[in-house]
Amino acid sequence: MAHTFPELVIGGVLVAPFVTYLVAALAVVIVLRPLLQVAGFAKMFSHPAIAQLSLSVTILCLLMLLF
Repeated sequence: MAHTFPELVIGGVLVAPFVTYLVAALAVVIVLRPLLQVAGFAKMFSHPAIAQLSLSVTILCLLMLLF
């Protein structure tokens, strides 16, 4: 049995499920960013921007796997 992906319809235009997951991951990262700054996330890595990108990709992948 094939898995059907829910498509979002905005103004009659079908939006790919990936875009929905991307927006959701962006919202999660925006909420987590101040918390990570307080926790000293940037001080733990030599390249904090790459670490944050990796965290964003991880969140995106987890959202895609779970939903």
